[in-house]
Amino acid sequence: MPKTASPTPDDNKKNKYSVPAVEKALDVLEHLSDRAVPLTQSQIARALGRQPGEIFRMLTCLESRGYLRRDPVNGGYSLTLKLFELSRAHSPHDKLLQTAQPLMRELADTIGESCHLCVLHRGQVMVLAQEQSPQPFRLSVEAGSLHSPVLTTSGRVLLAHLPAAERDTLLNQRADFVSMPSAGRRQFLAQLEVIRDRGYEYADGEKFVGGLDLGVPVGTPHSQTQAALTVATLKRRDGPDLLEALPRLTRCAQDIAHQAGLLMHATAGELSA
Repeated sequence: MPKTASPTPDDNKKNKYSVPAVEKALDVLEHLSDRAVPLTQSQIARALGRQPGEIFRMLTCLESRGYLRRDPVNGGYSLTLKLFELSRAHSPHDKLLQTAQPLMRELADTIGESCHLCVLHRGQVMVLAQEQSPQPFRLSVEAGSLHSPVLTTSGRVLLAHLPAAERDTLLNQRADFVSMPSAGRRQFLAQLEVIRDRGYEYADGEKFVGGLDLGVPVGTPHSQTQAALTVATLKRRDGPDLLEALPRLTRCAQDIAHQAGLLMHATAGELSA
């Protein structure tokens, strides 16, 4: 008979401290967060591999506590804003957002292009905030959306300014990096060094034909919070040349970092750079 793999210490710890009711509630919340439409009790149960009766009390409890809303017509459940409110009440990025948004608004108005602010969150790039271009045709990036750090301008800026050990750990957990041939991985790491040395990343048509992105770091490698400020726009017959906006973009990122207190741990050399 084939040997059954022995449980690992992590597996034993997980089983020892498992709380089924809590895990069931988190499964429901996480599943609904991945869906853009309300789901019925039966649909949720089927997606989670459970019987409808197993999750009835859980759905009722989450609804009574304000985490879920039930549609009175079709009976579908959807998330309320309560989780968002909780995250905002204790967000480690509150100071950064409060500082950044008026400066980003001024930048967007000055250069006539949209810009967005990103951080790394659980191995992905999360868009914290966006300010839209005043132009009638503009590129929009949804605040709260998650993206690959390997395949985005903001992500590469953030990776380039991570400590090497932290960067390598993150990349080795990314399928879009691990699946590259060895030569491609070496080239990507060399690209990060170039970004770090020159202080910005520029991409033309990476996500789609006609898209332009220019990103710079906010703060220093020694900051507690690291962010990237990126201008995203659409290529037109008359431009734009995004690199012309680099001085203003860099100045905006420096102002955000200074006012948010992200330069507190910078060295004298970094401050003068």
